[in-house]
Amino acid sequence: MAKKIIIIGAGGVGRVVAYKCAAAKETFGEIVLASRTPAKCEAIAADIAERLGRGIRCAAVDADDEKSLTALLEKEQPDLVIHVALPYQDITIMESCLKTRTHYLDTANYEPRDTARFEYAKQWAYHERYEKAGISALLGSGFDPGVTNVYTAYLAKHIFDTIREIDIIDVNGGDHGKPFATNFNPEINIREVTAACRHYEEGRFVESAPLALHRRFACPEEVGEYDIYRLYHEELESLVKNFPGITRAQFWMSFSQNYLKHLEVLQNVGMTRIDPVIYNGAEIIPLQFLKAVLPEPSSLGPLTKGRTCIGVLAKGMKDGKEKSAFIYNICSHEEAYLETGSQAISFTTGVPAMLGAKMMLDGKWLKPGVYNMENHDPDPFMNEIGGVGLPWVLQDPASIRW
Repeated sequence: MAKKIIIIGAGGVGRVVAYKCAAAKETFGEIVLASRTPAKCEAIAADIAERLGRGIRCAAVDADDEKSLTALLEKEQPDLVIHVALPYQDITIMESCLKTRTHYLDTANYEPRDTARFEYAKQWAYHERYEKAGISALLGSGFDPGVTNVYTAYLAKHIFDTIREIDIIDVNGGDHGKPFATNFNPEINIREVTAACRHYEEGRFVESAPLALHRRFACPEEVGEYDIYRLYHEELESLVKNFPGITRAQFWMSFSQNYLKHLEVLQNVGMTRIDPVIYNGAEIIPLQFLKAVLPEPSSLGPLTKGRTCIGVLAKGMKDGKEKSAFIYNICSHEEAYLETGSQAISFTTGVPAMLGAKMMLDGKWLKPGVYNMENHDPDPFMNEIGGVGLPWVLQDPASIRW
């Protein structure tokens, strides 16, 4: 029987999640799209009605206000909350779900507003309470984190006896034509990129300067060659915990020289600061002001051309021999926009959020407690993700140049 859901967040990812859930009528029955800006919800709802001929309802909610959010959940009584707003709000929403005994899903781990720090500890701490309440939380059900975690679990189950090393590679081969813009929330993007880098090496995380190490990576399928830079990403924390055989884990993301030049200037003049400053007698956060003047990521959909390439390059042992494998997806910005009205960055995050929710509501990934994607059987997810727009390829990486 189709279930009721509330989607919190009406940005580019929220648009994709709402569209994909509306298209999967057998799983998702009544859909409520909620945001502090109802006009965004209404625009998405109108677009879905035009594209799919299906209506969804809209609601106003401030996800920072636990009391009003809890009231909304008590009123609507959804089976699941899909949280695709800001990672600052993870804990507030998890608390409201706990109070109302509602299943929970997000796409990024909790971040405190005043520190550029990424960790699962505060969310993992809810495991026993969720378990006792008989509800389930699925953390990081985007692409990275998310699909990359499932890729790793699939490799561990089917391809390797033991995985020793993983390199998660995220290449955005797209071009939006803007002098400087971020392809997802500018505040979160810049916090992530400018934070200290951490990679896992021989049983511990090693810290280094952000973007200090880079390589040249040749993507498969003629996507092109790109400079990729090492930075910290949250899935490393859960993957090394859940696959203790891993001795080295790194995350790499592509950046153009144009992006890095603008970022360096913004850092040098203090525009990426997250501590408050006084301007004209009022307290402002420079990075939040910068977000307000940069292009809205959802506006980049019709402008962005090219393809993304995201995957996991793994090394380990199979039958006593060394083995390597590369598992990846390539996604077209243009095709993503034609289907959902969002570019591939939002698409590759929103589709796994919908599919993770489907895994939960169909009972395949539903057990009380708090879990990351790799804690569940990867097979049902891998069997379906290609059919909803993110086909995957598994290959011997001998031809990969980097």
